[in-house]
Amino acid sequence: MPARKGKRTTGAPRQAAPRKAAAAVQPAARHRIRVTVNGRPCEAEVEARTLLVYFLRDVLGLTGTHVGCDTTSCGACTVLLNGEAVKSCTMFAVQADGAEILTVEGLAKDGELHPLQKAFWEDHGLQCGFCTPGMLMTAYAFLKENPHPSEEEIRIAISGNLCRCTGYMNIVKAIQHAAQEMAAR
Repeated sequence: MPARKGKRTTGAPRQAAPRKAAAAVQPAARHRIRVTVNGRPCEAEVEARTLLVYFLRDVLGLTGTHVGCDTTSCGACTVLLNGEAVKSCTMFAVQADGAEILTVEGLAKDGELHPLQKAFWEDHGLQCGFCTPGMLMTAYAFLKENPHPSEEEIRIAISGNLCRCTGYMNIVKAIQHAAQEMAAR
């Protein structure tokens, strides 16, 4: 028998209407943080629950850091925090208080692309470009630690970053190219 309009078709109990739910919601705790981002001091007030990736994108307007998964699976949100590559989608902005942060926007200096950025461009280390900022930041931190890596070491270093387009061959080639350029400086 078809259900009649306006009649419930299941025997499930009705949910009670929430009583003044808006009154029960408290404003989120806010904290003042101070960070240095791409060499520039920044100070802002953020909610305690604000993720670092959203602080960078929404508060500071640095949209080069991408949000891909919110679970540290893809690496698109990778930035350097005090010189160490971190996935900013699972770190709170308040945890970065007092830190130095480098984002993909901070790689180029005086209008000149960083050797990694040049190599990704010249060696076609990107297609859609979504993973590229995270790949660049991961590679940057890696090459600081290992300036003369093997192909296998590069593959291991970027294994926490997903690319759904290139198959990694050109990404690895670009990182090798950048390592050679950086060593020649």
